[in-house]
Amino acid sequence: MLIASKTEIEIALGVSSAIEVALTYEDVAPHVPVEKAEKARAAAAEAGIDLLVCVGGGSTTGLAKAIALTSGLPIIAVPTTYAGSEATNVWGMTEASRKRTGVDDVVLPETIIYDAELTYSLPVGLSIASGLNALAHCIDSMWAPGSDPINQALAAEGIRALSEGLPRIKADPCDRKGREQALYGAYLSAVAFASAGSGMHHKICHVLGGAYNLPHAETHAAVLPHVLAFNAPAAPEAAARIAAAFGAEAAVDGLNALQEAIDAPRALRDHGLAEANIPEAVQLILPVIPPTNPRTVTQDNLQQLLQAAWAGTEPGH
Repeated sequence: MLIASKTEIEIALGVSSAIEVALTYEDVAPHVPVEKAEKARAAAAEAGIDLLVCVGGGSTTGLAKAIALTSGLPIIAVPTTYAGSEATNVWGMTEASRKRTGVDDVVLPETIIYDAELTYSLPVGLSIASGLNALAHCIDSMWAPGSDPINQALAAEGIRALSEGLPRIKADPCDRKGREQALYGAYLSAVAFASAGSGMHHKICHVLGGAYNLPHAETHAAVLPHVLAFNAPAAPEAAARIAAAFGAEAAVDGLNALQEAIDAPRALRDHGLAEANIPEAVQLILPVIPPTNPRTVTQDNLQQLLQAAWAGTEPGH
């Protein structure tokens, strides 16, 4: 079963040209709505599928994982973005505007094929947002519930690689070295994230994405600077490692400089979040913030954080 969105199907057909495809499936949607997952599972069962090949970004990989979760079918993942889902055992689905995630080794792809040339067609804006999604995996891994010296080391190297690769992609979308560095960083970010688990940043983004149907990568890009600025003073060792990976004196300064250099998405209001949704979002997010977060999260400071992310103000200004 070949899974690819309509925008990626041409690449997918090229990738799969040497194998026999029993079913080509294009009904892919962000955040994997449960009804689409059930439809895809039924299609796989009806066709007698024995292997899933997903070509694309996080939504495509996510749908393959949803099928594997109940069928146990193996996955070959061919990523065309920097989402990193292909290297984790984390699955996610959305039902009734609520995103539910879980961990199960059955959804971890058996094989991943990375080819920088397959990412050339990813528009610069989406490349930047997707790369910042990977960067969020790295930064959140520094203080996530399962954070340890190993996944922190992977995350730090991921930050370095992404901060090198993304500006090169911005300058030249077909810069092979830049694309390779971004894929390398995305892989490291995913392995770190799978080990460390979801920290404060990911909990915020999962709620916002599921409840308000916000675009996944752009949401990560807009929220990340504010979570980093929020947690850094309470986690000085982690902040120092992040700063060093950026080659900056301070972690927040390093991220701000990168975002400015690559013209990163800044404001949630530009991507579908209404200001009127913020109070409700606060109530949805508070119960899922990990108790291990280095700084205590309250209704007031979370409201301030979301307000700043909605407006797109630069932390510290």
